[in-house]
Amino acid sequence: MPDIVSPRVRLLVSVRDAAEAALARDHGADLIDAKDPDRGALGALLPETVRAIAAASGDRLTSAVAGEPRDAAEASACLAALAGTGVGYLKIAWAPGCDAVGLVLPARLPVIAVLFAEDGPSGADVPALAAAGFSGAMIDTRGKDGRRLTDHLSLTQLAGFAAACRAEGLLSGLAGSLALDDIPALAALGPGYLGFRGGLCARADRTGRLDPERIAEGARRLAAFVPRVEAA
Repeated sequence: MPDIVSPRVRLLVSVRDAAEAALARDHGADLIDAKDPDRGALGALLPETVRAIAAASGDRLTSAVAGEPRDAAEASACLAALAGTGVGYLKIAWAPGCDAVGLVLPARLPVIAVLFAEDGPSGADVPALAAAGFSGAMIDTRGKDGRRLTDHLSLTQLAGFAAACRAEGLLSGLAGSLALDDIPALAALGPGYLGFRGGLCARADRTGRLDPERIAEGARRLAAFVPRVEAA
């Protein structure tokens, strides 16, 4: 299992191909995440594209989104399709309170449950995720319509989610149309990582190409930030 525990908040950059993976690697990304921005919040890429991204990411941690399944059986199939691509962990959409009966997680490959902010997730949802076998949990936004994570959930709610993940020993992440200026407030909550795509692209267009200067600036800001959170 990859080292997904870190004393600092790390920068996750979502990439669509190997060229973007190399760009993210060379400009300071801590985690490189394979995702198709043309297919919504959690559009999965083809396995061969994910393999190329993993290879181009060098020594950086890697992940891949596996889609937005309707139930546990479909989630199991989505995860299995990407389990052999060489990434460090997988991410799958998961609704709060979803029945995990029948969910089969890949052996020795950590899986992150992605909860959408529009569904009103909270720290109360985290123990069930741990019980289902997830290695981490994150909140993202389903709609990519200009509204950001904090337009849906307050900092207090997000802090409670991050704290619940720490209490359960899960990696936590926060994402959702984040801008670089969101880093101080969100990093102060102590998540394991902050996830970016649009905020690191030219003109904040998540379907456009990544801007190396924005990646480097995000990495600089997070590297300089030392969160102060109480141990769980």
